[in-house]
Amino acid sequence: MGKVIASITTSVDGYVTGPDDGPELGLGRGGERLHYWVMGGPWTYEGGHDFAMHGPDKEFYDELVATMGAGVVGRGMYDAAGAWGGTNPFPGTLFVLTHRTADQPAKESGFRFVGDLDTALAGATEAAGDGDVAIGGGAAVIRQALAAGKVDELVISTAPVILGRGKRLFEGFDRDVDLRVVKAYSSPLATHVRYAVVRS
Repeated sequence: MGKVIASITTSVDGYVTGPDDGPELGLGRGGERLHYWVMGGPWTYEGGHDFAMHGPDKEFYDELVATMGAGVVGRGMYDAAGAWGGTNPFPGTLFVLTHRTADQPAKESGFRFVGDLDTALAGATEAAGDGDVAIGGGAAVIRQALAAGKVDELVISTAPVILGRGKRLFEGFDRDVDLRVVKAYSSPLATHVRYAVVRS
């Protein structure tokens, strides 16, 4: 069995989206700047984008997904990403936490809709085999998994931007958690830090 690795990108002030995020605006107003590192530079929803990751950002991403066997995300992230065009782009099955499980897409899409975190993690762990389980967000899913003691590694990519508004990664989180830096990567577009969650 591998590790459970939660990863997400934030602004310097801790936001994972700009205001008004959702299916129409993805990461919210101004939130696309969080993912310049993913696209290899500036992009907009209107102007389109190419997936042109390079340098330390690509090294970080490639190492992260190399061990991934399955994943878990929330319905908000799934919807904001436009269901990734209808096909899971990540290794292994992607378990989507949702109250609307009847919306389950075709099995061939690579998505599996489930109603709670425990079911999602159990399914992802089984599907991953010896690989790692990735928790990709949104913020509420990561907070829930951290609070439940399910996360082995927390990975935070910090974009060099202050958003001022939106959804905060640790909004309302009141747990005391010790972390140990495992590895850090830096580019002009983001600083990526992999933290081990220290168990007491």
